[in-house]
Parts: sequence; C-alpha cells; structure tokens
Amino acid sequence: MQHDIFTIEIIKDAIVALGEEMFNAMIRTSMSPIIYETTDFAVGATDAKGNLLAQGNGVTAFLATLDTAVVSLLEHHPDPASIRPGDVFISNTPYAGGGTHLSDVVILVPVFDGETLIAWTVNKAHWTEVGGAQPGSVSTNAVDIYQEGLRFTFLKLYDRGAINESLVQLIRDNVRLPESTIGDMHAGVAAARVGARRIDEMLARYGRDQLLTAMSELLDYGERMTRAELAKLPKGVFEAEDIVEEDGVGNGPFVVRVRVTITDEEMIVDYSGSSPQTVGPINCSYTGLVTGARCLFKAVTNPEIPANGGCFRPLRIICPPGTIVSAQAPAPVSLYYEPLIAAIDAFWKALAPILPGRLPAGHQRTVGATFISGLSPESGELFVMGEPLVGGWGASAGLDGDNGQFCCANGETYNIPCELFESRYALEVDQYAFHNEDGGAGRHRGGKGVVLDYRVTGEEAFLTYAVSRSAARPWALDGGQEGSTNYAEIHRRDGTRDRHTMCTTVPVRKDEVIRIFSATGGGHGDPRQRDRDAVRRDLRDGYITVEQARRDYGLEVGGEGA
Repeated sequence: MQHDIFTIEIIKDAIVALGEEMFNAMIRTSMSPIIYETTDFAVGATDAKGNLLAQGNGVTAFLATLDTAVVSLLEHHPDPASIRPGDVFISNTPYAGGGTHLSDVVILVPVFDGETLIAWTVNKAHWTEVGGAQPGSVSTNAVDIYQEGLRFTFLKLYDRGAINESLVQLIRDNVRLPESTIGDMHAGVAAARVGARRIDEMLARYGRDQLLTAMSELLDYGERMTRAELAKLPKGVFEAEDIVEEDGVGNGPFVVRVRVTITDEEMIVDYSGSSPQTVGPINCSYTGLVTGARCLFKAVTNPEIPANGGCFRPLRIICPPGTIVSAQAPAPVSLYYEPLIAAIDAFWKALAPILPGRLPAGHQRTVGATFISGLSPESGELFVMGEPLVGGWGASAGLDGDNGQFCCANGETYNIPCELFESRYALEVDQYAFHNEDGGAGRHRGGKGVVLDYRVTGEEAFLTYAVSRSAARPWALDGGQEGSTNYAEIHRRDGTRDRHTMCTTVPVRKDEVIRIFSATGGGHGDPRQRDRDAVRRDLRDGYITVEQARRDYGLEVGGEGA
C-alpha cells in the first residue's frame, strides 16, 4: 500500500507529542511532591513488541525502563489471550525489565485495534511509600529485597476494565501513607490511559496500516540519525574505572569498570570486571545498567532527537550477571541509583579525553537522596519527605562547570520548594547556598555544590541519607583539580556534630539542624592559567576563599578581597 509521506510525518510527530501529554497528566493528578514537584517519573509509549516510540520529560535514568518493562511483561504473559482490552498491569520487581528499586512502580496499558494488540503506554513513578522496614521504603542497611517493601511482578491491576480490589487493599494495608500511595497509583493509570486514548484517536483517524508504518519509520529514523553521529566519533577502545565507596553495612569500596569499543557499526560497552554484588543495598540490576549506558550513549550521539528504540540499535551492553551493576535476586537495591550513576560516570570518564568538546570533567555523581520522616506537630500524622539534591558539574575545555544541577541520571527533575517543605513537613530551611569548600580549581573551575540546612521543628525527626563520591572526588581533566565530596552533618543542640555519608533513621531532635553538603565538580586545566578577573569574580561571589585564591590560583589578594 502506498502511504502519504506527509501523513506519516504527522503521525510520527503525534506519537512523540503524546509523551508530553502523558507527562502533564501525571503532574496534574499525582498526590506526592516527589512526583508533582520533583518529577521523579517517566512516561511513554512502545509498539506491541516493546520498542520505545516516545518518552516524556522526567528522570533520564528511566530511559531503558519503559520498553524493557513491556518486553518482560510479554515474557511473563506469553499467552496473547491473557492480555485483553481494559487490562492494566503493575510491576516494580527490580530483577526484570523495567526494574530499578521497589519504590519505582511501572503501570502498563495495552492498546488494541479490535482484538489486535498494537501498542503500549507506560508510566514509571517513584511512590513515596511501598512499605518495608523503613519510612520511605529506602534504607542503607537492608540485606535482602524483602526488607525494602512490597514487590509486584507484572500483576493485573485492572482486568478488562475491572479494578483488582484485593490487590489495592493489599497495597493500602502495607504502606505507611495509603492515601498518597493509592492516589499516585491512580495518577499513573490516568497518565497511561491518556496516551492510550491518543493512540486510539490516531487509529480512528489514520487507520492501523498508516499508524504501524509511522511507528516503524520513527524507529528507523532514530537509528539512521544515531548511526550518522556514531560515524563521526573517534574509533578505538577506551577504558576507565571508578569506585562506589560503601554499601551501607560496612563493605566496600566497589569497582565499576568499563571498556568501550567504538566501530563504524556499533558501540560496545563492556562492564565485565566490575565488583560482585554486595550484601548492602548499593546494588543495581541489569536494567539499571542498560538505562545508564543509554544515557551516555545518547549524549555523545544525537541528544537533540527524541529518544526511541531505534536510537539504541547500534549500542551493545555487556555485563555478566551478579555484579554490583547487574545484581540478582534477592540482593537489596534501595540505593541502586548510586552504582547506576557510577556506571554512567565511568563510561563518561572513558570517553571524555577523546571528546573534549562534548564531555566535561566529573560531577557530583550522586542523587543525594535525602529522606526525613517524623510526626507533624499539628496533626500528629506521619510525614515522609524525600528528594534528590543538586551539586556541581565538571568544567569543560571552554567553560566553567554548571553550579547546583542534578546529577546525570536525574534529567528534568526539580527541587521541592522551601515553602512546600515548611507547610507540609515539620522542617524549616535555614540555608540554601553555594559553598566554598576546597575542590574544583582549574583554568575553568568546577561547578559549585550546595549547602542546605533543614531545621527540625517537630519534637523529633529521622534522617535516612546515602551518597557516593564521599571519598573519591569528582575527577578532573587536563591538570585541573578534583572536586569536593558529598556528606551530611547533624548539628546537635549541645554543639556537637555527627557526620554521615550513609545512615538510616538517625534521630534528630527539635531545633537540631541537618546540614547537607553536595560536591563541587572537577576542574579543567591549570588553575594558575585562569583569567584573573574570573578569579576575582569567584572571590566576590563567595565561590572561593581568599586562601583558595592565593593557594590554587596564585592571586595575591588585598585587604578588600581583590
């Protein structure tokens, strides 16, 4: 059948646009700030086989979790007759496609033309509570998956349009915040159904044949554009390694090792040689590794075109099972994002010397996930606050690093506003500023990390916190200085300070302060070659101290600070 190329282009654009509409539906209907403020979620659509067609904004590190979730669902439900119109599936198992940690829950909706399955719409979002041993369902001391919360393995939440009330009740009875958890569940279903309706409308308007042709051409376009960029990259074999310092239960450090081979036809990213999975929750499943590798691959090929499965056809990822970035059941995975980011960063570190105009020096390399729970002094009800934190990115050959940005895995995420903090939680934000700790000096300096103070206003709150880059500093390039490290302090009422890099439900009393420091990125080039006026501006703006100006940059500073 002859197709109108203009109509096919219109359909392709409509498929890409439905991801944005699903994204907005999730924002409008969710009940938890980590979704509607932080945007810790992703939405998108695949074809019937699970090839990614479109993905909305949100968490970059979910780039391989929507399509792989569909592929795994089809493996768990091999009988086509078991998937019917009106069905909605739910999964959060970390050991199959779509899996990261239990808090990230996938909602999948099949789209039919009559009785023929033609597509899927998918939503993956971080639920603040999925049960488990600790409030927020994240801990640094879990030793198996069973301590981390409820696990769903591609269960039917709706069966031909009828909700599974028993499953919903099971969730309600096993989470600490049932109203917001169930609300976020329904928001995920609503967002996926918005995408399904748009595909239904395209079917009605253009017909199945043209729609399927547009899907296929969209994937082929992604592959074609990516291969064109791959051809421009230097060819060869490039290696790097880095460490994740600890696993929360006394083990570490752990090595993440990568060997990148670039040919005219493909890029092979081999993580063989990375440390075995560990006892503590700093493990990442293979799905997480795939999504991390996809992030960096997209960045160095063609980041401008919308991501789809065709873009990743030239990418091959190798890793034996059972490593810290390919963990197997029943390994705990609460903190999966730290080795995932380390996998991205090692890949990045391997290619940065050959792509100086594309990749900067090392960044803070942590989500900085901070969870604070307690009882509201007004209502007496439990609150659980969870958010990622910003830090400094590395400098490049021509620019200073970006200040106060989320890590490479977080993508289009945001802070929870201080006003919302203070109205929803028994906390006040006393300070939120760029710090001037040592690190990141260079001809172009690393971006600045932040210092953030949460003051407890209730009788008691509990801190759960985990970072990497707590000892190994963000790497530098071309003679620059390594960045600074990530850590937290608790400032006690008696004047003492407790320092933490991984902790679970540490009690903090009223008027005590939780102070978070995020890392400054690595510098690029000899600091002594930095423009003198730029050093003076950094000094004026509080990014560096007088001592740093003299020691690192060789600038003699007068009594007035310049």
